[in-house]
Amino acid sequence: MTIARHTIVSALRRRGQHTRADWVERELPTQVDITRHAGLLATLRLDPAELGEPTAG
Repeated sequence: MTIARHTIVSALRRRGQHTRADWVERELPTQVDITRHAGLLATLRLDPAELGEPTAG
């Protein structure tokens, strides 16, 4: 399952975490594999279930 990078960036920007959002834009692929990047999402305190519908991929 993947989630769009822009969804993660938007969530971080809403929190005022612009530096982290900039890093995500530079470092992560357009579609982020939520299993492969589970540790990063946990570090960013992002729950994929709260970010919207993941897509198959």
